[in-house]
Amino acid sequence: MKLLKSFAIVAIAASTFYNCGSTAGVISTPLENIDTLPLKISELTDAEQKHWGHLDLKNDTIPGMSVDKAYNEIIKNKKGASVIVAVIDSGIDIDHEDLQGSIWTNTKEIPGNGIDDDKNGYVDDIHGWNFLGDGYDEQLEYVRLLASGDTSNPRYAEAKAERQAEYDKYLGYKTNYDQFLQQIKNANDALKKETKKDNYTKEDVEAISTSNQILQQYIAIAKYVYSMDFKSLDDAETDITKGLTDITERLNYNLNIDFRGRKTGDNPDDMTQKYYGNNNVKPVKPSESHGTHVAGIIAAGRNNGKGANGVANNVKIMSIRAVPNGDEYDKDIALAIRYAADNGAKIINTSFGKHYSPHSDWVRDAIVYAASKDVLIVNAAGNESLDLDVKDVFPNDAIGTGPEIADNFITVGSLDSKYGSAMVSGFSNYGKINVDIFAPGGEIYSTVPENNYKSYGGTSMASPGVAGIAALIRSYYPKLSASQVKKVILDSGLTLTTKVIVGGDSSNVKPFNELSKSQKIANAYNALIIADQMAKNL
Repeated sequence: MKLLKSFAIVAIAASTFYNCGSTAGVISTPLENIDTLPLKISELTDAEQKHWGHLDLKNDTIPGMSVDKAYNEIIKNKKGASVIVAVIDSGIDIDHEDLQGSIWTNTKEIPGNGIDDDKNGYVDDIHGWNFLGDGYDEQLEYVRLLASGDTSNPRYAEAKAERQAEYDKYLGYKTNYDQFLQQIKNANDALKKETKKDNYTKEDVEAISTSNQILQQYIAIAKYVYSMDFKSLDDAETDITKGLTDITERLNYNLNIDFRGRKTGDNPDDMTQKYYGNNNVKPVKPSESHGTHVAGIIAAGRNNGKGANGVANNVKIMSIRAVPNGDEYDKDIALAIRYAADNGAKIINTSFGKHYSPHSDWVRDAIVYAASKDVLIVNAAGNESLDLDVKDVFPNDAIGTGPEIADNFITVGSLDSKYGSAMVSGFSNYGKINVDIFAPGGEIYSTVPENNYKSYGGTSMASPGVAGIAALIRSYYPKLSASQVKKVILDSGLTLTTKVIVGGDSSNVKPFNELSKSQKIANAYNALIIADQMAKNL
């Protein structure tokens, strides 16, 4: 669950390589002293905020992926091959205005005839498959462990302690949210009455002069809300109400030992039962927006006058619904990876993760299977501010810090838009061994259901940015293998040694090059130049 900015209010109220190369593919020496680039002092404009991940570190002093530069100076009007990118996620709004022309269609299947025309085991899988069926809410994996009653499991005691701590924490959050929401509602009602305006402004509040102590308290609450970057108390009410809904779902579903969310009729611990779910790949409700947002980062129509620009321009998104509101099942993920690999995907994006994985071997076997099919997997590092060389997160391509099981898996950490010491997102996981590269993930603007657009932050947003770069490479240089594309991406990033704040903790400062294997931030412009060189040498 993502804590909204309202949590910051409640918490306080209740107690914060770049190469200069020609378009012909001749690469000069790396740009030197990139760590001495001046910091961007001015705030991002609205246009920059909605597009910063595509901007250029040298030209814009923003740690984007130089996507616009790649299109303007390398791609131009070149024609590329179409690339299928599977997004294993929540449902995707395949009818979204900015995804039209970018959704994969299974031409071997006849829509709506109830027959498995292509004989892949999935009936009428026109745009992908839904391994969740009608389900959405789910437990966390360690809660499932407790629900199983298997006290012999070596992690049972750990799971029990973790669940209790989380349950108590979220009960506290709920109390704080409830109290502060009521305070804001009371203040908002009083200030509307005092100003005789339903849409009063900050200036209106500041102009109030009163000796009424209760009204003074309401004015103080309003000023505090404004200080947290809310434009109005109405906005704050909306945000906190959404946060309260998320917290309630956490308690009622994710952390509830007695809740059973699976509705597919299969046994999630039996891999022989493979054909379940249905062909409805769309979200079950507008708030199921994660998959649509991820898809837009990769493939939203470019320069079409609509809300967002995707990184890649020759993409068909294969929608695989396998990530619920809670922890995904290992079986669903393993089968989703195999489905994507068997049905033509060349790239898979996996923006999800968990810390307990009873059948992690099934998922690793699927990763190896995808490698055998020349499929590249791009994976989000996770959002717990953890060192993944110390703490396991799943899915992964290694056991602990051991050898990689295949060379087709990239794990991506997240960057914020402000170049300098604060450019690593405070939530982002990291790891010199188990994180490969960083990319823009802080407040990325993209598609959400029902033709809407929003900015979300997370390594979930960084991963599809890199998947988009991979799609560009596979589109314009289709002879490169998944392993070669991975090498291109990791070799072509911008090398930085800047000291950065890690995990949002100002006392934890490390050189950026200690946070990932490549020591780099992803760069589309460089990647296409390196890919061109590599392709010419095949």
